Amino acid sequence: MRLPSWQSFGANHRLLRHGLNIWPPFAAAGIRVEELSEDFRYARVALRMRPLNRNYVGTHFGGSLFAMTDPFWMFLVLRNLGPGYVVWDKAAEIEFVSPGRTTVHAEFRITEEHLAELREAAEDGSKVLRWFETDVLAVDGTLVARVRKQLYVRRKREKIAA
Repeated sequence: MRLPSWQSFGANHRLLRHGLNIWPPFAAAGIRVEELSEDFRYARVALRMRPLNRNYVGTHFGGSLFAMTDPFWMFLVLRNLGPGYVVWDKAAEIEFVSPGRTTVHAEFRITEEHLAELREAAEDGSKVLRWFETDVLAVDGTLVARVRKQLYVRRKREKIAA
């Protein structure tokens, strides 16, 4: 049996949100996509404290904090730039600021300014490397972690007919 691809969910924001919520790496870690806007410009993700994502000292496992932020910048940019662009994760950094002991949240927002900047920089076919930053916050607003993702963006090359 062949499973559907993520792209087959991608046209419908609700279907993609539900698909991500039952995706085993997210579901097992307690990661929940709470909101995904219809225009794919905004996402809000939560990570609840559970025994399976608690580390040795009783705080959120760092891998779960990173996993909750992993795919969002790439697919929000990709969905908004469209099929004429290649978008990949290039690099990532996470800084653990304070222990996470409660539910934590992260938000991702792509603006028209971000998209215009990427389109302009990639117009001549050059690769563009752009950093995006996300704060992971506890319910009381305490900064738990800061995650940075570097995206690689390039216009797709035209195929030459033989």
